[in-house]
Amino acid sequence: MSAVPESRHPGRWWSMLPDGRMQCDLCPRECRLHDGQRGLCFVRMREGERMLLTTYGRSSGFCVDPIEKKPLNHFLPGSSVLSFGTAGCNLACKFCQNWDISKSREMDTLMDAAGPEAIAEAAVAAGAESVAFTYNDPVIFAEYAMDVADACRARGVRTVAVTAGYISPEPRREFFAKMDAANVDLKAFTDDFYVRLTGAKLGPVLDTLRYVKHETGCWLEITTLLIPGKNDGDDELDALTRWVADELGADVPLHFSAFHPDWKMTDVRATPAATLSRARAIGLSNGLRYVYTGNVRDIDGATTRCPGCSAELIVRDGYRILDYALDERGACRHCGTPIPGRFARYRGSFGNRRIPVHLAMA
Repeated sequence: MSAVPESRHPGRWWSMLPDGRMQCDLCPRECRLHDGQRGLCFVRMREGERMLLTTYGRSSGFCVDPIEKKPLNHFLPGSSVLSFGTAGCNLACKFCQNWDISKSREMDTLMDAAGPEAIAEAAVAAGAESVAFTYNDPVIFAEYAMDVADACRARGVRTVAVTAGYISPEPRREFFAKMDAANVDLKAFTDDFYVRLTGAKLGPVLDTLRYVKHETGCWLEITTLLIPGKNDGDDELDALTRWVADELGADVPLHFSAFHPDWKMTDVRATPAATLSRARAIGLSNGLRYVYTGNVRDIDGATTRCPGCSAELIVRDGYRILDYALDERGACRHCGTPIPGRFARYRGSFGNRRIPVHLAMA
């Protein structure tokens, strides 16, 4: 295995301001830093006349997961993915479901140390067909994620970004050029929600979605976590799904996921399954072909159907695939209609397993 890299890694995408502060140009926050200060993400820090990424080569842990957990339903279905994250985040979501990682200010939570080559080697050894940057947002450790992606590509392993899409145009071009697939969180469809509950803005996320879909070869799926009384109204769901259909196209998979009380929103009830079914119906009525439900047991809402003959092509129960009726090209075996996505020879379902992995370092 490769040697453990230095965690204080030179960061990119910054500029000096006339008043002597350093501006981080990675995301739309454009944090302006005096010497020794960190950005809102906590992991990007100014030291003298340079920017540092303080979590390069440090992880909150590695696990082999089903790819459907990311969630990705049209990207190598049934396969396993080596998942990891670091610490910190450039959003401030009050409903964060991974707050112990993304809100961490303790570098001691970063248990495993691994360079890009070690991660790629571990994915191959585990039989994982891809590596996912997840748990916290890979945008804030873009240099690390991109280096891992290069090492993975050299070994025939694909890479997946699970992200809120809050990234500026220049780094966005470089970052998504390295990714094979992305699931982007579209957290709501109003600026009010974004400002009050995430500390961010909606516009840059929509720009990222358009960019990934129309300007890259990266496979795109979208997730919206539905929070009762916050972003689950019919009008908002109608506007959101119409926008996806009009701006991105009917073939982009959209996942509506159930919220559970967490972080700073423990006073909000969990999302009823009926809310997810209602949202799915609205999306389908607006022309979207692949709308899924998540974080609940809903075989119907998790099943991929052929838009040509309506046959059930991928039947899922949780993360388990019960039936698979696509050929290696990703076409319906019943009528030949091609299904959008990234498909390969189906080797069976990885299922609901979650296998912790420790990367031993030489």
